Amino acid sequence: MSVVIVGGHDRMVSQYKKVCKSYQCKVKVFTQMRADFNKQIGSPDLLALFTNTVSHKMVKTALDEVDNGHTNVIRCHTSSKNALTEILEKSIKNEKNLDNICA
Repeated sequence: MSVVIVGGHDRMVSQYKKVCKSYQCKVKVFTQMRADFNKQIGSPDLLALFTNTVSHKMVKTALDEVDNGHTNVIRCHTSSKNALTEILEKSIKNEKNLDNICA
């Protein structure tokens, strides 16, 4: 499974990658908006938006790029390692109600 994480903290990037690797997921992490951000997202299986640490413009750009119906989008206010673990657990199980993961 391919995962794109938008938001989070710069110092947590290695932790995010380690968690995703433990679930055998390919991961791209974007904590800040780059000039070519929209071209780097691609079409992942899962887009995790850590909404507390990301700009509205970055969220809009990410959502515009993955607007193909193939990508599951999960918004989470918390950008912790545990939140990412919970997102991956529930996504891998393909649970129907992915919107309430971080409630």
